[in-house]
Amino acid sequence: MAREFSRKQRVAEELQRELGLLINSEVKDPRVRFVSISDVEVSPDLKFAKVFVANFDVTAEDDRATRAIEGLKAAEGFLKKKLGQRLHLRVMPALRFIEDTTEREAQKMDRLIESAVAADRQSEQAADGDEDDEARGAS
Repeated sequence: MAREFSRKQRVAEELQRELGLLINSEVKDPRVRFVSISDVEVSPDLKFAKVFVANFDVTAEDDRATRAIEGLKAAEGFLKKKLGQRLHLRVMPALRFIEDTTEREAQKMDRLIESAVAADRQSEQAADGDEDDEARGAS
């Protein structure tokens, strides 16, 4: 019977959970505040891990996310050491931190849609007002 989850998936989930805990509780770098680990992808040989980092503060300037990634890169050695103590893996994957822009892009799309709907309503109201003026002028 085949396993329900591959080792790669299990390691990725454990890395995501443990990194989230470590970042929120033990990393003291102020650049790393308000971040969460949205996903982890591990290579088939378990030597490399892409860690997708999302910023909770979607209203913050774009360079804030860049600074958070820099802070995580600076803490990579510390994080790998702590992960090694918590997870008993033969080889600890090299961590590569990547910004997850999904939430930021979703917020931008939401604002675009709202502005387009508001513009449509204004143009409809203006058109209705023109029709009322024409009806009053004809009678």
